[in-house]
Amino acid sequence: MKRLFSNVINLTLVLIVGVALSGCTVSNASMGSSSPWSAVDLDTEANPLDVDFVDDKNGFLVGTNRLILETNDGGITWKERNLDIPSQGNFRLISVDFKGQEGWIAGQPGLILHTTDGGKNWTRLDLGNKLPGDPYLITTIDTDFAELATTAGAIYKTTDAGSNWEAIVLDTSGSGGIRELRRTNNGGYISVSSLGNFFSVLRPGEEIWSPHQRASSKRVQSVGEKPNGDLWMLSRGAEIRFNADPDDIDSWSKPIIPIVNGYNYQDLVWDPSKSIWAAGGNGTLLVSNDEGKTWEKDPVGESVPTNFIRILFLDGLNSDSPKGFVFGERGNLLRWQG
Repeated sequence: MKRLFSNVINLTLVLIVGVALSGCTVSNASMGSSSPWSAVDLDTEANPLDVDFVDDKNGFLVGTNRLILETNDGGITWKERNLDIPSQGNFRLISVDFKGQEGWIAGQPGLILHTTDGGKNWTRLDLGNKLPGDPYLITTIDTDFAELATTAGAIYKTTDAGSNWEAIVLDTSGSGGIRELRRTNNGGYISVSSLGNFFSVLRPGEEIWSPHQRASSKRVQSVGEKPNGDLWMLSRGAEIRFNADPDDIDSWSKPIIPIVNGYNYQDLVWDPSKSIWAAGGNGTLLVSNDEGKTWEKDPVGESVPTNFIRILFLDGLNSDSPKGFVFGERGNLLRWQG
């Protein structure tokens, strides 16, 4: 009788899983035979969050717990760089961006650093409580010209090296506060609300966020751009979706679930050869070479005991060796070798 009862429970669980995954494309990702990534020793327990380069060799990496590192060999090795940051408080340096010698670093709470000589010297701007929310993303536009987005969904620009900031967004309520925000290739923005229940778009030249519903009942983790400008979406349950109709931002494909391991994906990106990479918890690093139809586990990512939180490929450096990085918690970083 007990055995029969156990079999009924198992059958019920199978039916529940089958219903939950109906309509999804589930791939049994195999282990890849090689990897284009190599681990980098940062010698820190802080989480790396962003990186950018002045030129092919010189760059900066920032992260939690006041982390600022500098490289002079293209990202192979990194050393600590001490900058003018208040000794009180555990600053989270979240964004760094260069355009030639002009560069900015944004940190939380209320910290902005600016350089005009490729990072040799930095000027600190203390924003205090002047702006709603904390700095989240900073973009270098031109000489003394930058855009700053905050955790409240506010976006500002400065054209005088940060002495004054002008609001670009008139009403931030459409962003819902943000859990994530990205700047698009055409100069607009995409944000995911703090609760993950919708995402919003701010097109270039517009002053009000345009909210859009999530693709399913599952909360949104992240929304970003494909190389052609169409959108992708990551949702809870390790679901990946792509725009089904380029002319309809609210039209989404059926969810793709590369593997079911209980961990959500945090980021999605296309590498220089147009393969798709997905990163997530517990060393989850996956690649698809056929536009998301099938996936492989990356063996280097699988061996790293961390949660991967971001993947970034840098362009515009006119380098024969594109730069890419996977950011993991507790000082873990992978570097693209191609």
